[in-house]
Amino acid sequence: MNGTSLNRRSTYSPVTAFEAFNRAFAPLFSGDAEENETVGRAWAPRVDILENEASYQVTAELPGVKKEDVEITVENNLLTLKGERKFEKDVNKEQYHRIERAYGAFARSFTLPNRVSQDQVQAKFDNGLLTITIPKAAEARPKKIEIA
Repeated sequence: MNGTSLNRRSTYSPVTAFEAFNRAFAPLFSGDAEENETVGRAWAPRVDILENEASYQVTAELPGVKKEDVEITVENNLLTLKGERKFEKDVNKEQYHRIERAYGAFARSFTLPNRVSQDQVQAKFDNGLLTITIPKAAEARPKKIEIA
């Protein structure tokens, strides 16, 4: 044998390894509710922008936001989304161990191309998704040219 006793107990155990891991990485994953809290911090909803032949479509993820808490404006070729996701006031913040979802006001702005019909912009809100359709002006749409 190589000099080690078969009767000696190993000092390694999954429990002690886990405890060592926790001690090493605790500063990254723990902290009190104040450190982890995102209530009132600025946040921005994720947005997809799609272009097709007739329009541009902006889809924003707004889970937990009521449509009454969203404002959409179009001015000088600038589309602006503003709103607020409110913290559930009937739940005491001290009861939380961690708050990772962001709450508070948000604002996103997008520059539109010059050739859109700003007066025909439409919006719908369904299942936490806000979809804004911005029609292209007639002169901006592709035209098929017939060959003579």
